Amino acid sequence: MKMTELTPNSLTPAVYLVGAGPGDPDLLTIKAQKLLMQADVILFADSLVPQQILQWVRPDAEVIRTANKVLEDILPIMIERVRSGRSVVRLQSGDPSLYSAIHEQMQALAAAEIPFEVIPGISAFQAAAPASRWN
Repeated sequence: MKMTELTPNSLTPAVYLVGAGPGDPDLLTIKAQKLLMQADVILFADSLVPQQILQWVRPDAEVIRTANKVLEDILPIMIERVRSGRSVVRLQSGDPSLYSAIHEQMQALAAAEIPFEVIPGISAFQAAAPASRWN
């Protein structure tokens, strides 16, 4: 059973590495939207992820901006929050499997025995063709 299938209103304490897509809130995946609606903590790259994507975040969720942080600052935050019984969404631009520190995050979370799940986002190349205009 996947961690996100347990109950509709709560998430298993874990880190969810979520792709925010190419920046258009309408191109966020349904799974990403559901996770944002349920998570206790949201860490997001505010220099890359538009603020509008946070419209689905719970009002009582802890939102942590990470534009001014390096991975070595972010990992302990995620680990501590999960160990305290909270669910964490690490919202990254695009697809977390492309051009991100996904491998480093997965290694560190596994070494700390923190459960995690990777939720792909829509990559920019997938949004390029529909966005282009033919004159």
